[in-house]
Parts: sequence; C-alpha cells; structure tokens
Amino acid sequence: MIRKHKLTKLFVEFLNSEQASGILLLFCTLISILIANSIFGKAFLHFWQIEVGFELGGLHLKHGLEYWVNDGLMTIFFLLIGLEIERELYIGELSDWKSASLPIFAALGGMAAPALFHFLFNHGSVTQSGTGIPVATDIAFALGALALLGKKVPVSLKIFLTALAIIDDLGAILIIALFYTSDFSLWYFLLAVGIYGGLLILNRRGVKGLAFYLVPGVVMWYFMLKSGVHATLAGVLLAFALPFENGAKDSTSYRLQHFLHKPVAFLIVPIFVFANTGIRLDSNWLAGLRASNSLGILAGLIFGKPLGIFGASFLAVKFGLSQLPAEIRWRQILGAGFLGGIGFTMSIFITLLAFNDPGLIQSSKISILLGSLCAGGVGYLILSRPISKVEASPEF
Repeated sequence: MIRKHKLTKLFVEFLNSEQASGILLLFCTLISILIANSIFGKAFLHFWQIEVGFELGGLHLKHGLEYWVNDGLMTIFFLLIGLEIERELYIGELSDWKSASLPIFAALGGMAAPALFHFLFNHGSVTQSGTGIPVATDIAFALGALALLGKKVPVSLKIFLTALAIIDDLGAILIIALFYTSDFSLWYFLLAVGIYGGLLILNRRGVKGLAFYLVPGVVMWYFMLKSGVHATLAGVLLAFALPFENGAKDSTSYRLQHFLHKPVAFLIVPIFVFANTGIRLDSNWLAGLRASNSLGILAGLIFGKPLGIFGASFLAVKFGLSQLPAEIRWRQILGAGFLGGIGFTMSIFITLLAFNDPGLIQSSKISILLGSLCAGGVGYLILSRPISKVEASPEF
C-alpha cells in the first residue's frame, strides 16, 4: 500500500515558498550577471562596497553593504533554517528513525562524496580550504526544479529531497562552525554562550514573548561576530532557544517561522544573490575552470553529489537500515541526487569564508553556477521521463 503523507500546513508553506523562491533566484542571478557585465558593472559592484553603520567607542559596526548582507541579513536566513530543522526533528520527517533514516544516510553520502572529490583535486594546496564548498544543497533551487516537474514526481520524493537538503544545511552549519572560524576570541565566545544559556533558561521557565529572545539574540550575534565564529550561527542557536512546545500555531517557534517564510524567500536570499553573483566575465574566465579548485567544485557538484546520495541510499536499503518509500523508484533517487548538486546559496556562502583572494572567489562562483546548472539540468531530465512498467514493478 502506498504510504500517505500528512503534510503540515507549515511544511507546505515552506515547500511552496522555497519552490517559488528558486525560480526567483534564477532570475536574480541572470540579472545580476548581466548588470555586472554591462556599462553599469563597475557602479553595481561598487554599490555593495559602500560602508554603512557607526563607530561608538570600542563598538565598531561600520562595514560595506555586502558585509551586512552576508553577516547580518543571512543570520535571519540561518534562523529560519534552524527553525525548520527544529520542527523536522520534533514533529516532521526527521522525528522518527523509520522516516528519517533514508534522507539522513543520503545526506551524509551527499556531503562526504563531494568533499572527497574536491579534496582529491586540492590536497596540500592553498585551495584545500574550499573542500566544504560543494557539500550543501540549495533547498530553494532544488525544490524550484521539482516544482517545474509538477505531478511527474511523487510527494514522497519532494519530502525526501527537502529532508535531505535540511540535513545538508545542518551539516554545512557544523562545517562552518568547525572549519571556518578565524581569529578566535574565547572571551567573546563565552559571552555569546552565556547569553544562549540565558535564553535556554527563559525557555525552560515558560517565557513566550518574542522580544525576550530577539533582543538578547542580537547581542549574542554581536558577541559571536567578535568571537571569530561566524555570526550567522547565532541565528541557528536562537532558533533552538525559542519555545517550540508541541509546535502548535500559537507557539513562539511556529509564529516566527510562519512570519519569516516569505521575507527570507523573496527578499533576504534574493538580496544575497544580487550582492554575491555580480560576476564579471573577463577574457580568461574559461581558463580559470581548469584550476584545481574549480575542477574540484565542478566534480563535487556534478559527480560527487549524485554518487554520494544514490550510493548511500542504495547501501542503506541493501543492508536493511532504511526502506525505500513505495512511491519512489531508484531512478528518481538518482534524479534527486543530481538536484542535490545544486549548491548555489550555501556553496557561495562557504566560498566567501574559505577564500580572501578576489580572483579565487570569482572563479569559485563561476564553477558553482556552472556545476549547479549542469547537475540541476541532468536531474530535471532524469525525473521528467515517465516511470516505465518495469520500473513500476515491485521487484525493480
């Protein structure tokens, strides 16, 4: 019997917003590249470097717009991701092992294989720090591709890919915390942890007012910024400090997640795209694709992702650790694996943490865009083909 999935209203909202956002992000990327390579290119790129903020005593909060987007606005993006991870762990697809095991194994394979591909190309070189670039899946673009397929793919595959991408994001968050921390300050880090501990106490005492969490959360963000640990992680910590209760509509977690869906999908992430995909294509951009870092990114996204996701899923089912949903066929898992190769937002984000050299960042972004386009295109073609009678048979 085909398993029936009960999709919560909040999950459906998340799914729909991410699908529509993926299409919007593709449009924003194309516009950003076109502007960057037009007569307005220099002015466009300079705009994101305009400094805004203030300095007051020892408090230095004056940075370029691009910095505020990547370290400020993206904290809200990570807050939403944290809220979605929390919901999935408590009452969603990741709340029980039977439902969670397949996307968990798939995500682990989908993180390990791309990282290995990049590492093999760049081991011992200055670009080895880019190993984390092809690791994460962009939920918005992946679900956007699935949205274009409509009813050609079962709902269970959309749930599988969403859960996989969420676990990918969690893995990317851990990678950022462990491997992309610079000039670490234990004092500021302890201050941030102290505030987080205070937020957890508020949670345990039943305090529900958002202001009691958001105001200290901003201070925690500042201390995390000063500690050297990337400030956006404060968003994830804040998400897990908010009262979840039973996940009902009147819970603090639900209300904030519901409120953030559309602003993040249709404002914050598109702004991030405009700030970071203004790529000027000079006469040597094709030559840059032959560099070891570019080859590692391309190989990781195009080959590593599908190989890792499909291989780990197959082995998990083969050894009885997981079960393939009745509606899903192995070709669809392979197609989802290629869609998992759409790195984009998180890949670009990790690139900015991994490298300081503008040329290296530029070539990495081009590789990410091309790799994501190739992987997504192949995945779309695989999933667009109807399931044959042979594939539909229980023995297949």
